[in-house]
Amino acid sequence: MTFAAAHYAALAVFIAASWGFGRALLGRLAPPPRRDAWLEAAMAVALGMGLFICAFQALAIFGAFRAGATMALVLAGVGAAGLQLPGWLRERRTPGASLPPAPWTHYERIAAIALALVALPALVAPLAPPAAFDELMYHLPYARQVAQQGTLGIHDWLRYPWFPYNYNLLYAAALQLGDDVLPHFLNGLAGALSVVMLFRLGIQHANRLTAFIGAAIWLGLGDYSNALIDMGVAFFVLAACVALWWWRESAPGKPAHGGMRWLGLAAFFLGVAAGSKYQALVFMPLVALFVVRHERSPKAWGLALVCFLLPCIYWYARNFVMTGDPFNPIGARVFGFTEWTPADYVQQVADVRVHAEMPNLLIWSFFLAPFSLLWKRSPAVRAAGWFCLYSVAVWVVTSRYPRYLMASFPLLAMTSAVGWQVLFGWIASGLRRVFGGKQGQEAPAVATGAMSRDTARSGARVGDWVAVLLLAVLAAVAVRQTAVKVSMISVTPEAREAFLRKHVPGYAAMDYLRRNATGRVYQIALNEAIYYGPNPVWGDTLGPWRYTDFGKLSGGDLARKLSGLGFVAVVLPDSVVPVFSARVDFDKYFAVQFEQDGSRVYRILPVAP
Repeated sequence: MTFAAAHYAALAVFIAASWGFGRALLGRLAPPPRRDAWLEAAMAVALGMGLFICAFQALAIFGAFRAGATMALVLAGVGAAGLQLPGWLRERRTPGASLPPAPWTHYERIAAIALALVALPALVAPLAPPAAFDELMYHLPYARQVAQQGTLGIHDWLRYPWFPYNYNLLYAAALQLGDDVLPHFLNGLAGALSVVMLFRLGIQHANRLTAFIGAAIWLGLGDYSNALIDMGVAFFVLAACVALWWWRESAPGKPAHGGMRWLGLAAFFLGVAAGSKYQALVFMPLVALFVVRHERSPKAWGLALVCFLLPCIYWYARNFVMTGDPFNPIGARVFGFTEWTPADYVQQVADVRVHAEMPNLLIWSFFLAPFSLLWKRSPAVRAAGWFCLYSVAVWVVTSRYPRYLMASFPLLAMTSAVGWQVLFGWIASGLRRVFGGKQGQEAPAVATGAMSRDTARSGARVGDWVAVLLLAVLAAVAVRQTAVKVSMISVTPEAREAFLRKHVPGYAAMDYLRRNATGRVYQIALNEAIYYGPNPVWGDTLGPWRYTDFGKLSGGDLARKLSGLGFVAVVLPDSVVPVFSARVDFDKYFAVQFEQDGSRVYRILPVAP
């Protein structure tokens, strides 16, 4: 409990600091057209997180991203929150600030219980040690390198040294002030805040039941046990959509509703997302088309462009200046290849296609949303539907890799909630017609209405039993998943090591090298474990340290090449050892130094030049 409480307390401090900065800036803008305290609070935290990212980026550009500077910024944010809190509380207590909520229906209570059950695993999932493939391969290694050096650099030993790394800067700050579990909470924070925003949007533009269903779908789809950045990108894309809608609902020419300032805020959020992952750029054509329909002023477009570039221009300008490819390496076919070769590019595309599959079935009901009355009545629902249709179309044409669609998952979840209501409405109508028709054949008394009331009561009882059954199943699944997540929590060093040896291939060998290596280490087929090795570890399937560049050398030539590059050891899994050890004279130049859990460390023996 102490372990969990300490991490949640640290997260609460960061939330307060982000809210303090975000609220201070949002308070200088006019209120949005539709007031919602919790939606505005979530937007304030989003803005504060974006400001933190920009501040960390600026500090790192000038080599000043140190623990002291990070702590000073957090404390300043907490101070800003303390100054903002009284005013926020006064607004909450103002008569008429919020309308009394409507009475809850039976199904809304069921949906609320379902949402709470889905939330259980998400609350404990971030407490597990880092064990996901990509977080260990480059997300956390990059964050650790920045945290240690205090500056932004090009680390060619990583799989993607040129990618934009906005959200990873939050992980770097977490590693400066805490342990490597804390980045999981920052990933989870993006998911939790987007759930809050989605729920409040559902209340505003649909109804409470839609809000609960949509929030539960997105909460269930999120992955809270790692330090990837997909949920962070989804969070900022959703925040951009909220700001865009505030701008859309603002009366033209009336600054009382924010006007162009909401457009600037939306552009800023998109810039944070585009500075975190290239895939966020796919939304730019749709957003530009949406904006140009309502605003053609050069002043407004200039403001939006500046706000967009502020958080992301560094990454793209740096790449263009240093490599000629602002989107390195994915723009290689247009701008020319640098560290990747055409073969690397083909291999990466092939890998994405291998992992192509259909996303979770829960979101596919969004195709039914146009059949809902909400679609006809709510422009916001229609806008979300067109956003989802565009996102899915682009995804189908490009990658069909589910994680590349995650930035659209929140709005897909909400429109899918509308679609599920349409589907179950059709089913309920069909059942009423079927059972109503039978009753009518058996007794003419239907005309009196007595039989229809009995039928309604019977249908309600059936619905109650179905709801109870679904909740029981959901409760069982939630308890099981929660138990699995709890079993992954590793409070003591011994428990942590046992967990990592079980879940991270090559952990024992990498940990040994971290403690004993005196020079560079080259790894083969253990990308998912390099975070736990010495910092850094070279070797990859792509890029300048690709395996194929060393693959056809004899034992002596390989040892000379590796030694000449400063390497003292090679680590690889047992499955690769036969290929590696079959080289001519291999035993003369490599000796086993460590072997455990299916991986080996070979020491490179001295060789003549």
